[in-house]
Amino acid sequence: MTPNIHHEKREVIGERLELTKGPIYWLGPDLTLRDCTLVISAAGRSLVPMSGQFINCTIQAKGELKTVRWAPISFSRCQFKGRFTGNDFGFRADLFDREKAGGLEECDFSEARLNGCRFFNCDMKTIRLPLWPCFSFLEPLGHAAELGRREWPGQFGIIIEGLAKNPAGTVAETWHAPTVAEKMDTTVEELRAALEAAPGIFM
Repeated sequence: MTPNIHHEKREVIGERLELTKGPIYWLGPDLTLRDCTLVISAAGRSLVPMSGQFINCTIQAKGELKTVRWAPISFSRCQFKGRFTGNDFGFRADLFDREKAGGLEECDFSEARLNGCRFFNCDMKTIRLPLWPCFSFLEPLGHAAELGRREWPGQFGIIIEGLAKNPAGTVAETWHAPTVAEKMDTTVEELRAALEAAPGIFM
């Protein structure tokens, strides 16, 4: 039987926490991490964010951390490192009450590799995004129609079509060009040329 580890109802200051493969980790309710390093080698499905605040922490993904919905967690002045795929950051007004408790401000993703990651209801001016070969659609809902009228290489139009289907409150969506090019039957060079001419792209 898979063990459950509960990090809840406590404040942790200046420690290194390792979430290893095997257990299910419940993060919260009422968990505060301050000046901590959180090293994650557990699979994304093994993380259950409930509620909490991470302040001035480093979040390090040791492998590829997939499909974690961080909406219940509030991140402030945190740095993210490693590979994140399909992660959502920021609070979601369209989900359960606990998803409305989170947030994201003054965080640094410049040393992370993000692919298919979304940002919700946060001021992106306070967020450092990774540079190329990652690229980000800023205000994707507002730019979706214009982007949809453009020509895109390979099957990249599938990702463009998906922008308009994002929930309200989506303020950015970030992808990793080499990964996208391989899956969408195009090249990094063709992709970059098309993105450079398009509005609302941060590279």
